[in-house]
Amino acid sequence: MGYREISLQLPTDYHEDELKENIAKQLGVREFSYQIENKSLDARKKGNIHWLVKVVVLSDDVSGGSPLLFPSLDIPYQKRKEKAVVVGSGPAGFFSAYILQKAGIATTLIERGTDVHTRAEGIREFEKTGVFNPLGNYAFGEGGAGTFSDGKLTSRSKHISKERQFILESYIGAGAPEEIGYMAHPHLGSDNLKKIVRNLRETFKALGGQILFDTLLEDLKIENGKVIEAITSSGTMEADYFIIAPGHSAYETYRMLIKRGVQFRTKNFALGSRVEHAQRIINKAQWGKESLPGVKAAEYRLTSPGDNRLPVYTFCMCPGGIVVPAAAYHNTNIVNGMSRYQRNERFANAACVAGIHPDTLVGREASPEEALDWVQALEEKFHRYSNGFAAPFCSIQNFIDRKEQTEIVESSYPLGLKPAALWELLPAEISNSIRQGLRDFSRKIQGFETGTIMGLESKTSAPIQVLREKERCCIGIENLYMVGEGSGCSGGIISSGADGIRAALHIVESNC
Repeated sequence: MGYREISLQLPTDYHEDELKENIAKQLGVREFSYQIENKSLDARKKGNIHWLVKVVVLSDDVSGGSPLLFPSLDIPYQKRKEKAVVVGSGPAGFFSAYILQKAGIATTLIERGTDVHTRAEGIREFEKTGVFNPLGNYAFGEGGAGTFSDGKLTSRSKHISKERQFILESYIGAGAPEEIGYMAHPHLGSDNLKKIVRNLRETFKALGGQILFDTLLEDLKIENGKVIEAITSSGTMEADYFIIAPGHSAYETYRMLIKRGVQFRTKNFALGSRVEHAQRIINKAQWGKESLPGVKAAEYRLTSPGDNRLPVYTFCMCPGGIVVPAAAYHNTNIVNGMSRYQRNERFANAACVAGIHPDTLVGREASPEEALDWVQALEEKFHRYSNGFAAPFCSIQNFIDRKEQTEIVESSYPLGLKPAALWELLPAEISNSIRQGLRDFSRKIQGFETGTIMGLESKTSAPIQVLREKERCCIGIENLYMVGEGSGCSGGIISSGADGIRAALHIVESNC
């Protein structure tokens, strides 16, 4: 059986027969099997937008080559006496617990929020009434913050091919569309993620793993550089290993860890707001037309050097999505974006943020606790302004011109908008840089200035980072690991999941 890799240019609305015809024509074969290896949209020329499809073809009528083997993750299983407690059920926490359990280490996964079904009901009630639910919200609960997002699976992290493949295969096995294995910019959609995390939970439990919801990590008992037990709202838990994957919003967990001697440092992060446009405006700007057969919705990624100001960029772009109230606590007001798999809502949104260091914001060298306090105070400031969870907003053009907002606008945001001099609510360094960035973006995307800018986007990443060994063990505490976005060392579903996997594999390998 011969093996060939070929690249094809196909119309955006191609069908399978057309793909097969192109393979047969290019290779001159009749009988073959094929697998798509990579698929990306080429929209560089608006008059010739097409899919670039890389295909692996197997046929007796071609010669040479050998199939490309995907790297596989080696998880050595043996019955073990060790126990582990993992805190947080986002990608980092779940995949570290999953690996440990598959390797034979009895693992308990605890999650401060509710299971995904109860969580979804709580979010619907929150968006209906505006009454905050500390256990069922966009920040905390089964699957982490990413469960109610676009579910993007891209990552700039290098040297994680085995871990990435394992994560993708796990998601596909739990019901994700197979295309995530080959799309250049794969995404799951929040509607799919809710089913996927539930199915992964059942797989974990079938292996013997235990998961406890509504269980908050309250404290750690540490003696002689080793965690003895975790004190939780469901009782005290003893284990040989502890992995903490709190996500980027669990500030009381950060503070507890600092109090218990876990070492952190401040780091660069980003602050800003979320911009929203009618999706047809973005489609027209990117494609030259308001719709494109075979493609869900147009995306963008924008950067601005800031002209001697802070660098500004868009982040977590959600085409065909909605802006959501992502507060982690009842007295804070922040926004985020999400979209479902079909990306077919009327609006597009993205974070528009400026990169900054906490020292600049505080005005001196800031401690990790001061960095957390500063960000939380800003989130509370936005809540006080709105007296709740309505999002302060203005048009992008008014933000640029520093002009009062008087017009009411349509938006996907479920809890209402409140006109605001948004540039005054944000720190001056952030506001001035974003103003310049918005000018740049309006030159790059026609109609960008007609959109809306709203709310506070403060959770692109954490402002602090744990100090840990290369094996992800916290410095000075031999059996405590901190992983994922909450560690300050990774971000996004894939890189966070890979971070958790590597911590778990180190534990497994040290007990072989």
